[in-house]
Amino acid sequence: MLNQLATRLGTAVFVLLLSACASAPPVLPSGSYAQAARAHLYDMQEWRFEGRVAITSPKDSWSAHIEWNHLPNSETIKLSGPLGQGAVAIELTGDVVKIDWGGGHVQTSSQPEQFINQQLGLFVPLQSLRFWAVGLPESGQAFQETADGFVQNGWLIDYREMQKTGAETMPHKMAVSNEYAKLKLIVDQWDLNGGNAK
Repeated sequence: MLNQLATRLGTAVFVLLLSACASAPPVLPSGSYAQAARAHLYDMQEWRFEGRVAITSPKDSWSAHIEWNHLPNSETIKLSGPLGQGAVAIELTGDVVKIDWGGGHVQTSSQPEQFINQQLGLFVPLQSLRFWAVGLPESGQAFQETADGFVQNGWLIDYREMQKTGAETMPHKMAVSNEYAKLKLIVDQWDLNGGNAK
């Protein structure tokens, strides 16, 4: 199943790079990330973004178009290749994760991160990523600030470019890495609290 997903998504990098937004959001220079000025974002109830993600590990690598919808009690993440091929939907509600592979093939688990690790073949810290994606350390967890981000739970979170999104400054390019895996995320469009903001 993983090989099938990787095959479907394998050409995504090239196609997605060619189809990158023609009207790029205003990007701030590297080094403009400031964690202390972002604390109010912990109270943000809804957010959504569209972009591109690439994950590499010693054993595998893949890339995809990503849509992430955050609501107060749930996360929905859709990954797809060119023209929606190989689409996978991940829903996280409380401690229950559901993965819809399409064609009626749906799997659920009450151990989200272990389950996703089994399905994708590498560990993705989903619980933490919902904070990291908006530029915040996971709440209630220790972290250490760096020049362009922070280190938390053994992961380096590096915000390489930020972008103006309405009144906020949100991540545009970020990398999350440890000794086993690296995730790169480029956000093309943010929607904060139900208001469309590019």
